[in-house]
Amino acid sequence: MNGVNSIGLHEAHPDTGFNELGERTSATGAKAASGWGQWSWAVFEWARNPYVILITIYIFSPYFSNNVVGDPVRGQAVWGQINSIAGIVIALLAPFLGAIADSGGRRKPWIAFFVAIMAPAIFALWWAMPNNEGLSLTAITLLIIVITVAFEFSAVFHNSMLPSVAPHNRIGFLSGLGLALGNAGALLILVFMLYAFMLPGVVPWSFLPSHALFGIDVSQFENSRISGPITAIWLVIFTLPLLFFTPDIKVTRKLSPLQAVNQGIHGVWRTLKSLRDYRNVAAYLIARMFYNDGQTAVLIFGGVYAAGVFKWGALTLTIYGIVLSIFAVGGGIIGGWLDDHLGSKRAIMVSIGCTSLGILMAVSITPSELFFMPFDPATPHIWTLPFFATIPELTYLIVVVLIAIFITAAYANSRTMLARIAPVSKMSEFFGLYSLSGTATSFMGPLLVGFATSISHSQRIGFASILILMAIGLFGMLFVSEGRAEAV
Repeated sequence: MNGVNSIGLHEAHPDTGFNELGERTSATGAKAASGWGQWSWAVFEWARNPYVILITIYIFSPYFSNNVVGDPVRGQAVWGQINSIAGIVIALLAPFLGAIADSGGRRKPWIAFFVAIMAPAIFALWWAMPNNEGLSLTAITLLIIVITVAFEFSAVFHNSMLPSVAPHNRIGFLSGLGLALGNAGALLILVFMLYAFMLPGVVPWSFLPSHALFGIDVSQFENSRISGPITAIWLVIFTLPLLFFTPDIKVTRKLSPLQAVNQGIHGVWRTLKSLRDYRNVAAYLIARMFYNDGQTAVLIFGGVYAAGVFKWGALTLTIYGIVLSIFAVGGGIIGGWLDDHLGSKRAIMVSIGCTSLGILMAVSITPSELFFMPFDPATPHIWTLPFFATIPELTYLIVVVLIAIFITAAYANSRTMLARIAPVSKMSEFFGLYSLSGTATSFMGPLLVGFATSISHSQRIGFASILILMAIGLFGMLFVSEGRAEAV
């Protein structure tokens, strides 16, 4: 078929990447976004990913567990329960939202809607105080659930825009760029918070302020609570380029919201029933489910393992987060390069393999062992700084840096893989299933590590059990091909 396709878009000439009007085409055959539009799409990762780094990993979640709940063990359990509830909601609704978007066409209104939910809820975490002096534990729990669900739903619509925004030969690069920018944004905020709120008064360095800036009261944990307002304001400001400069999907047939919902719900049921017709996509989503759960477990337990084995405190863990964020930026770029040069499937397999090797190396390091070989803990320290002062600690940091690079690369490659193989007309619906495959079994990694640790009474064996998930995911990728499925 020449000229105009079934959704009103000029078809691409496959050999040139241009349509008959001489316009550069995207991976869907539509006109690609301008360079500024493509960058604005990637900048949304810069806007939203600091929530993951600041709130769910390094700053707010430890504060919540240790100070708001008041008991680290109970706090970790409560945090796990909160994320489990959010995961169930996401698993139930994400595929339907994707199908609704495919029926209604436009993605940006949905993204704006979920950002409008997230921003005030994240800002409100400022009032998450110990001893129920601010928000109650129930209110904080509800806020985190709402934010987590809205965050994941915004990703469904943002991810589904990728193949219509980027030219086919830049889809891997743009996906990796988004991940790199997301980590870079979080890194900037972490460095600022370290300088302005965390280090003053802790280390006697002349270039640091003598007290936390802007009147922040460290004794009231405001240096941790401020992560909420900073993240919320950052999210709103840097969502604007996507809304203003990245083109949305053009719709030729307008549906009312009710019609879009009705058609979307029927569409996802049809897709689920007909997954046997999308066996390649289904095989990929199953493989990703395992290796993604493994990667998530590494992020959750990497710092826990280090804190337990090396007795790292809050300052060391904050610097640890900054270092990993720096190299995770490179991971997004490396992921894009691997994808464009090896293809998505091979890039994913390289990333899984290197991550698995890194896990094996990480568990081989303790204060008295280096790669399973004895090491004298009495060996003089490398320097007098109060962090990463021993050879095993510094070696562990280097190994985990490599893990961070390839986990980030795998995230970028995974998104690109689905954009390459899913049917164009069902892109958001399949990104809903993609979200489902990343959240429906998100309990597997923590459950496996917890069970293995309890049975063996060893952090090392518990952390190493993640390799089981990585191996299953790697094996599953052997049965996946890169051919795009046609809509049934």
